Amino acid sequence: MKQPCLENKGGFKAGQKTVHFKIEFKEKPNMSFYDKLNEAIAFNQSLLVVGLDPNPEMIPSGYNSTKDWLEFVIAQTADFVCAYKPTLGFYQAMGIEGLELLSQLLATIPDKIPIILDAKHGDLNTSTVFAHTIFEQWGVDAVTLTPYAGQDQVTPFLVYPDKGVFILCHTSNPGAVALQEYPTAENPFYLQVVREAKTWGTPEQLFLEAGTTNPEILAKIRAAAPERVILVRSIWGEEGKLNQILQAGLDKNGAGLLIPVSLELLANQNLAAGIKELNRQVNQARSEVVEEGSSCELWSSNVCLLAKHPHEELILQLYDIGCLLFGEYVQASGATFSYYIDLRKIISNPQIFHQVLNAYAEILKKLSFDLIAGIPYGSLPTATGLALSLHHPMVFPRKEVKAHGTRRLIEGNFHPGQKVVVVDDILITGKSVMEGAAKLESAGLKIEDIVVFLDHEEGVKERLRNNGYEAHSVLTISEITETLYAAGKINTEQYQKLGKTVVAFI
Repeated sequence: MKQPCLENKGGFKAGQKTVHFKIEFKEKPNMSFYDKLNEAIAFNQSLLVVGLDPNPEMIPSGYNSTKDWLEFVIAQTADFVCAYKPTLGFYQAMGIEGLELLSQLLATIPDKIPIILDAKHGDLNTSTVFAHTIFEQWGVDAVTLTPYAGQDQVTPFLVYPDKGVFILCHTSNPGAVALQEYPTAENPFYLQVVREAKTWGTPEQLFLEAGTTNPEILAKIRAAAPERVILVRSIWGEEGKLNQILQAGLDKNGAGLLIPVSLELLANQNLAAGIKELNRQVNQARSEVVEEGSSCELWSSNVCLLAKHPHEELILQLYDIGCLLFGEYVQASGATFSYYIDLRKIISNPQIFHQVLNAYAEILKKLSFDLIAGIPYGSLPTATGLALSLHHPMVFPRKEVKAHGTRRLIEGNFHPGQKVVVVDDILITGKSVMEGAAKLESAGLKIEDIVVFLDHEEGVKERLRNNGYEAHSVLTISEITETLYAAGKINTEQYQKLGKTVVAFI
């Protein structure tokens, strides 16, 4: 029998978690792991994560059982942490008694605090059933995974959009150096893991895990993934490095880092006071990072982005997967341009394609229309995705009319007088989109709005307006170039050239 959730005094959804292995569960609050984590961070003003491990070597004397000690840890820390992290391997090693203990502890954790199951799962064959078990039956909020099997290993966990996935990218184990530092210290494998993992899931669903006592390593990971939450571990191997770790790993907002509570502190009888003091130290360092980032020095590039572009992460990902290319490119016309835009690669990357669709949808939701029309051929996948997500019918004008069959100019069901929003991928001259719009209008359809992903900014929107259409774009070429320049993806010479050339599109 599913139990209803109740509101607690803190305003979070609450209700007892019941975790067995063949049982019924209560309805979970309609809150994603990402939102739940951020609420816990804000509510407890904490980035601390407590491991809940039944390790016999850790349990202080004076407790009747492992369960008593772990319940004591939860009671002492619930007001000072943002997440709990039980390590599955310890419970599995205890057999059925260990899994029963895990079930009891999960039920003890306050519902406002998210649970990260530290599983380091890496078996491709069992990923689907394991994801179903931990997310749907056990009710945990996130899980740690090993990345060696690639995206196929991670996908079964990402189909749960309200859950979180932490990808292990670096470990402090000395024996791992031969692998994770390969082939060179300048371009190590662990950074390739970071770059690749970023294409698997959004920053709201996919996160990183890194074990290190070296602030330089953490700084490299942060530089490669400025938008990702990083769960750090093994940071207590060297005394006096906490502030350096925080300076290296925190993002510019003083967040983006989850800090483990040391084993020594967990064994302290005065645990509440100790963790409160640790939390104070971390928050002080967070304040210093925010204060340092509150001013912006003049750059020699004359580019200073005081506010993060709302699609900054999408722009950087498009660059990373090769949709935005810079160099000298000869077009079919014989002209040479200093950059090339290949948006068709997006459809082969579901995670980025989903972000693109959401960006389009933000614009379309503000418009009034009956049908969505895609311009062949490049925008047909986009129009299809938008029709499915926004629950609107789709039509499209044929690029050429067949000499056989129905010989229809417009494909899809429609009625004259219906209003159509036209979707295309890029505005260069506006010729192709106006030709498509003219075909739609010849069938009696009405068109007011045209929505594209990229505007190349040579007065095309004004040209469309003069022809009776209002054009909207997700991005402009100047927004892309300034974002890439500020992020260090292109150099000054490339940036200056981009202001003088026109965009090409495959």
